[in-house]
Amino acid sequence: MALEFLAALARWGVGAGGLNTKLRTAGGPGGTGGKAERRDDDCTADPDNDPVMDLPKTLPASWYRSAPLYALERRAVFLKAWYLLGPVTRFLPDEPVRYEIAQVRLCASRGAGGLRDVSVVDEDTGLPLRSYITSSGLVFSTISGDAPSFVEFFPDLEPLLARVDFTRLPHRRSIRYEGKFNWKTMVDGYQECLHCQYTHPSFSVNYPPTFYSVSNHCNFSQHIADPAKPDDGLFLYFFPNCTLNVYGGGMSSFRVCPTTEPGVTRMEFDYYHVADGAEFESYFAFVRQVAQEDFELCEKAQANLEQGVYVEGVLNPDKETGVAFYQQQVLKLVVAQHEADKQRAGLMREAGPMPVRDGAGRHALCVQKATA
Repeated sequence: MALEFLAALARWGVGAGGLNTKLRTAGGPGGTGGKAERRDDDCTADPDNDPVMDLPKTLPASWYRSAPLYALERRAVFLKAWYLLGPVTRFLPDEPVRYEIAQVRLCASRGAGGLRDVSVVDEDTGLPLRSYITSSGLVFSTISGDAPSFVEFFPDLEPLLARVDFTRLPHRRSIRYEGKFNWKTMVDGYQECLHCQYTHPSFSVNYPPTFYSVSNHCNFSQHIADPAKPDDGLFLYFFPNCTLNVYGGGMSSFRVCPTTEPGVTRMEFDYYHVADGAEFESYFAFVRQVAQEDFELCEKAQANLEQGVYVEGVLNPDKETGVAFYQQQVLKLVVAQHEADKQRAGLMREAGPMPVRDGAGRHALCVQKATA
């Protein structure tokens, strides 16, 4: 694990990557079979005069298929984040809602105090988890005590959310299923829309990718389908793995939940709409079509990553800023966690065996193996 990680840092430095890049350079639609990648043995490139060297680079493909790397991501990223569970309308009295994020099982329930009386507990320990309800009615939660406060994690989010009264959107349906792709593969696709024109033709009719842009903030991104109409729909990505999409009279949100297998991710979707019956079903059919198109694209992209042909790529500096933003955040946190783990391991080695009491109350030696 340590050698793989350090080799990746030495080779890639700071990186990012999108579905469009992975499919293009790894044999997907319009692919070049990996010809766009830079290799260490490429002696023809002049790093001082090569404009490609200045472009943001993708994360290593190995990060999409490494179990030890995910274990590091879990500590560095997932245990230190806040997660969108849904609007307060998702939670009904005496009907607890269960989640599992990064192998932490949590349960949210509504009390007798009304819509905003929602609490979250760790199902395995029974201990309360910190949660936060925005003024507009969205419920966020942590999964561990390692996360900062909500305001520190999302310092400028609430003014943007205030545009929508989420308490007026009834919950209509939720679905869950697994996909054969890494969690980052799905986020890569959400954070750019270069693939939208050929992958989402129905979506592109209403939201032409020609005008599509992404505005990045502290731990979230706002997707703007038309800069001339910033109030037409609200599309948000919450780092690391949650989204919120308000358009067409309804709202959808999904969580990209990593499993212990790097190439398998569980998708969790929640759908809300002001209307029920035929109007909701029409909305649901449309958003499900877009979701299914993304699902198929992600499985194809992951299959390319698993082949070992694609190593790295570069991003469009104008059209893939959302991908660069979130992946650089992943990289920064993983590097910091790796350094902290190394320092902790060094201190443990210096301290030597730790005295503890055995079952009879006698002192015993607990030798803890430190892994770099």
